Amino acid sequence: MQIRCLDATQAEHLLPQLIPLLQDVVADGASIGFLTPLAADEAESYWKSVISAISENSRLLWVAHVDGATIGTVQLDLCMKKNGPHRAEVAKMMVHPLQRGKGLGKALMRTMEAEAQRLGRTTLVLDTRKGDVSERLYQSLGWVRVGEIPAYVCNEKGEMQATVLYYKLLQNA
Repeated sequence: MQIRCLDATQAEHLLPQLIPLLQDVVADGASIGFLTPLAADEAESYWKSVISAISENSRLLWVAHVDGATIGTVQLDLCMKKNGPHRAEVAKMMVHPLQRGKGLGKALMRTMEAEAQRLGRTTLVLDTRKGDVSERLYQSLGWVRVGEIPAYVCNEKGEMQATVLYYKLLQNA
């Protein structure tokens, strides 16, 4: 497995793999801002917005590959405010459903955290749907649960679900 941080050109080149990855993760029930069925054009539009943010140096994107196939991603949204050069938000951590349970999520998160620390982004935050398997992953990596917001996300059935907020403080590099 190889994990690398992509620039905008590299991400654009990987669109044919990123689009179905997003669709597969959403179809498997991941709560990452989309509902099933996720159309290819909607997934493409999302990834193009990510590429734009990468071009603006406000977001970083890591991808994991096995045998040339893109099987996971994680993003870091960099706070661009004057009072926040030390913080960032983790977004859209995805592992393809057929690749789960192999340590890929941990590897992606550790890679992202190391680079965040190197960049001086020492206060990281994220949120995840309450009860998702991702909660165990984040807790195992030392993320601290802050609390939850009820009725935050709506699922395919129209049911409201809670999201849980986490943070992690990294040591200054």
